[in-house]
Amino acid sequence: MVAIALAIGLGVGLTRGGHNTASPSSSGSNGSSGPPIAISSVVPPAASQPVPEAFISFAIDFGHFPDFAGNLSTPNIFSNNLLNNIGNLIGTKPYIRVGGTSADEALYNVSLQTTAVNRTARYRPSTSLLPNGVSSIEIGDVFFESYGTWPDTKFTHAFNLGLAGISAAGWSSLLATVPIACKALGNGKLLWWEYGNEPDLYSNSNPGGPERLRSGSWGDFEYVSQWQNGTRQIKNILAQACPEMATAAAYGYIAPSFWVPDNNELTIAGAFSSGLNADNDIKLISFHNYIASTSDPGVSLQGTLLNHTNTMQSIARQLDQYSFLANTSLPLVISETNSLSDIGTPGITDTFGAALWTMDYNLWCATQNISRVHMQQGTDFYYNAWQPIQTNISVATKPPYYGSIAAAAMLGNLTASDVRIANIPLTSCTEAAYAAYVDGHLARIAVINMQGYTATDPGQQTSPPRGQLSYVFSVPQIASTSVGVRRLIANGSDSVTGISFDGYSYAYELQKGVPVLLGNVTRGETISVSNGMFTVQLMDSSAVILDFT
Repeated sequence: MVAIALAIGLGVGLTRGGHNTASPSSSGSNGSSGPPIAISSVVPPAASQPVPEAFISFAIDFGHFPDFAGNLSTPNIFSNNLLNNIGNLIGTKPYIRVGGTSADEALYNVSLQTTAVNRTARYRPSTSLLPNGVSSIEIGDVFFESYGTWPDTKFTHAFNLGLAGISAAGWSSLLATVPIACKALGNGKLLWWEYGNEPDLYSNSNPGGPERLRSGSWGDFEYVSQWQNGTRQIKNILAQACPEMATAAAYGYIAPSFWVPDNNELTIAGAFSSGLNADNDIKLISFHNYIASTSDPGVSLQGTLLNHTNTMQSIARQLDQYSFLANTSLPLVISETNSLSDIGTPGITDTFGAALWTMDYNLWCATQNISRVHMQQGTDFYYNAWQPIQTNISVATKPPYYGSIAAAAMLGNLTASDVRIANIPLTSCTEAAYAAYVDGHLARIAVINMQGYTATDPGQQTSPPRGQLSYVFSVPQIASTSVGVRRLIANGSDSVTGISFDGYSYAYELQKGVPVLLGNVTRGETISVSNGMFTVQLMDSSAVILDFT
């Protein structure tokens, strides 16, 4: 059920100017009157380049992909519905990157005839290479059926560099899976390939490396040598098994899929100067990014996620590394990303606050000319947009999905028009705003109030007062006499259910992720525009999209 009081009608009504320093569950926003926020009615020079199609996309852990997609006999309809919802907003279904750590631990087992993934398998290469051994998974032919369950969806498939570069079993598994993968991804399903996940963390000498797939000398030269050896063999096999995928136009990779910042044995500049793209087969620069780790000291919902400054700084580190590749002219995608690495933290990454963060994160990336953002998913992960199957966790649409929906609604149809996003600077780290320009003209404004609000404090019988802010906008030369209002709302930043966007729920238990209009949430608001001026009120822990009509 959704039981939410809208901002309009609440008795706080403060003009934008800041927040008080009380705890997130206190009375919330406070500030003094400020001048109107001036917004250009035509696209300003600081706006982004046109946002590419499928900007809102997902990455799914390799070993969990069949849970999300199902197989040909039992496709996961719930997952497909959720992808369709985003596709209906931005004009293209999200692109899916199938990869991650488990891709570098996956071995092909031809005897797995009915099981897609065997997660109990263990593989131990030479002890001289890996004294501690490596946990691995096995995949069978049924795994590749999952690529046929989501119509009109493009995929990136990851091949196993982690084991293929050091062991006979890994190499033979690579050779065996190339023809199977290319046949499964025919008829327009393939976007690009990927070879290796976070190879900058392979080495045992890196204490933070979760994979530990290399020891001894592991630097740019060794990485590039193994990359070239593997990718050239992949192309040779494609030329025989799927020749249409071996052409210059169809064949390529996202790379290097490094964990950034660049502080390991491998470097962005070093890998490329050593010949990583000597064959001109890299089509997109791919980095991975998480705002923080679950193990970082002091991680919190308010300080880590509901913090626009933190998001800006995180993306700035990505762009700093990308600057080393400015002469390549290759677009940058964040091919694996989410809030807190190591599958997230309950009470932080599975809350409505994480939905607000997801909306802000995607829109900020758009302003920085990042070409696509793939939000990482995995069965039972705490930062999931949805839980795809029943485990000890129920099948459900999770709060972060609503953030992706709101960001998609702000972007609009990226295939029908030239859409550009501009940042609207605000004064506090707990607020963010953006303008969307369609074919050169202002179409939408998004405002996100990230001041935390806990619906009920421990030990209290009633909810504390919920603050709100008033934003006054001035848009000279705007022809509109009113703006439409679409709200992303929940009972509080700590909520895990009862979330809606523009009055719609995407809950599994209603219609398996198909949007359902709720009868107990106000929608259809409009705000009058007078001489280019209008005011919108926004509750703490909520967001709004303003549509010019």
